Amino acid sequence: MHLLFATSIVPDGALASGYEIANAAIIAALRRAGARVTVIGFIWPGKVASDPENTVVLGAVDVRTESASALKKLIWVGKAMLSGLTFASVKLRAVSERDVQAALERAGPFDGYVLNSVQFAGAFEKLLEDRPSLFVAHNVEHLSARENAATASGLFQRLLFRREARLLEIVEERLCRRARFVFTLAEEDRAALGVATDNRSAVLPLATGASAPARKGPRQIDCDAALIGTWTWQPNRIGLDWFLGKVVPHLRRDFRIRIAGHMPSGVTSAHPGVEFVGRVPDARAFVSGAAVIPLISTAGSGVQLKTIETFELGLPSVATGRSLRGIDHRPDNCVVTDDPAAFARALEAAAADIRDVDGSAFHRRQVKALDAAIQLGLEKLGAVRREVFA
Repeated sequence: MHLLFATSIVPDGALASGYEIANAAIIAALRRAGARVTVIGFIWPGKVASDPENTVVLGAVDVRTESASALKKLIWVGKAMLSGLTFASVKLRAVSERDVQAALERAGPFDGYVLNSVQFAGAFEKLLEDRPSLFVAHNVEHLSARENAATASGLFQRLLFRREARLLEIVEERLCRRARFVFTLAEEDRAALGVATDNRSAVLPLATGASAPARKGPRQIDCDAALIGTWTWQPNRIGLDWFLGKVVPHLRRDFRIRIAGHMPSGVTSAHPGVEFVGRVPDARAFVSGAAVIPLISTAGSGVQLKTIETFELGLPSVATGRSLRGIDHRPDNCVVTDDPAAFARALEAAAADIRDVDGSAFHRRQVKALDAAIQLGLEKLGAVRREVFA
């Protein structure tokens, strides 16, 4: 079976975000199941596809809102209003539908689409209706947009997120209805998308690689706690604001916290132990230098890849309930609480008594369940194909 994996940004091998890690895991699982997978989409400027022989690149785009100029943002908003598309999808209309159609034809004969999240599918929806599809919902995007609207600082931004939520709900419902099978990354997302039956959907438990991370001797502890993330993404920003505003004030003043990743303007902390370190060359080495990992998600949907990586590495953690979305099993060294003061006390206790565990069993469990879910979806798609071509 030849599948066309339609996504906003094609893999370039960097695995710099949770989205890219998830995509790599899903594509690898499809290929382990015996499918031939060709990826189509855009690429970050200055990057090259990691698997060029099986990738169709439509062009280079930078879809990050935070780094766009004011003029570029206005152009995006104007195009979204005129086209009726979401703000997220209109960023991908950097090429014409004719160009995309030609690229689809160049990809050669294929049996179906894997529509990877709503952005690309929403941008070129009419072109992707001629074959059966699987839909991968990384998040329930319309619910995330509603949460973003509720926490937006300005009226214009709030109205934009409300529009995004309204349109996303319509597109997500349409993509789920047309799909032969839907994959989500968290159990609760199945119900939120209206596909919570086993013949319509399955959860994809993710892993960050084909094998469990290797531990190279005892860890060298450089700080009490470490966080890394794309903090310009609004759901991550909401969690960070909660952590800095609600949890950190309860920590003793000599508790050392290092926070890596691109930081939006205005994020500060009066706590003397908080250090913003920007980009780091090795994310895994960075978190492995901390006594405990705070898992601080308080908004959004889908799965938290940082939670999965932390569990694979066997690192001690303190997590909000929201951080465990899509996780069926948590290790013994993970404490769960949504109370800020209790969260702070648990961080201090974990840093004082470091208890690492073997994360390989968690990794094996995730990969086994991922492969089973992928196989189920391919069977649904294959049954439809046999009916069509019989």
